[in-house]
Amino acid sequence: MTCLSPAVRALIEGPNYAHLATVLPDGSPHSVPLWVGLQDDRIAFLTGPSSRKARNIGEEPRVAISLTDRDQPFTMAMIRGRVVERIEGEAAWEAIDRISTVYTGAPYPRGEERVVFLVEPEHVSTTAY
Repeated sequence: MTCLSPAVRALIEGPNYAHLATVLPDGSPHSVPLWVGLQDDRIAFLTGPSSRKARNIGEEPRVAISLTDRDQPFTMAMIRGRVVERIEGEAAWEAIDRISTVYTGAPYPRGEERVVFLVEPEHVSTTAY
């Protein structure tokens, strides 16, 4: 596991949008924007349990995440790693609400089933201007 620098941790912990790349069944890439947060030294994100990204991760846990600072878009981080844990139930909602509060100032609305995936970083690079 690669340690996250304070600068990368700050990008992940702020209301900065990330893009997650997963691998489709045919081997082609699939990229989507999403919210991220930290859970210990792992990157957490939420999704529906049967979403395309969840299904992709079920087949291939390797992912790439890119983040840009919303106030300085040339400050960014690129992270490659693998999903090492899937959290469901109340533990997932605790993480989801924590992430949602960073982005919206409020807990995530209930009504749809959600799960949390945790990514263990393996390679991290950053750029700041």
